[in-house]
Order: sequence, then structure tokens, then C-alpha cells
Amino acid sequence: MATFITTIKFTEKGVQGIHESAKRAAAFKAAAEKMRVKVSGQYWTLGPFDGVIVFDAPDDETATAAMLHLSSQGYVHTTTARAFDSAEMEKVVGILGKK
Repeated sequence: MATFITTIKFTEKGVQGIHESAKRAAAFKAAAEKMRVKVSGQYWTLGPFDGVIVFDAPDDETATAAMLHLSSQGYVHTTTARAFDSAEMEKVVGILGKK
């Protein structure tokens, strides 16, 4: 499974419905599980982003589908990045070869 980190920003609709934010997060986690996506962290944050989601998905397509599902609700905008742990990064650097 690949790891992804998503930053979220509330839409106007998301700000208006802020009191239901935790319930929507739980609903997203349940929907993601049905897509074979494992959400390992959902955080509300201060600063330039309103939240962060950390999740594992079997492939880029499944990760994209999960984020499209979340965004289609109209409460948040998402920006997602693929994350690499140390072992994965060693493989990536190994492709570069020795110099």
C-alpha cells in the first residue's frame, strides 16, 4: 500500500457546517474503508490549511477516487501528495545508481 498526505481547506459550505465536521470525518473514514483505503490520521490544523488526512491506498487510482469522493461533498478542497517512508526512498535513490 502507498501512503498519501492530503491537506484540506474548508469551502464556504464547510465553514457554515463546521459543527458537523467530526461526523463528516468519521463518515469519510467509513466510506474510504469500503474503497480499501485505510485512514491512519485525520487532523484539524491551524495555519494555511484547515486539516490534514494521512491514508494508505493500494494505488494512485484508488487514492484519487477517495479524494474525489471527499471533495464531491462540497465541504473541502483537497491537495494530495504521495509520501515515501525510508525504505521506499532507499529504493527510489537506488534507481539513480551509484556515482
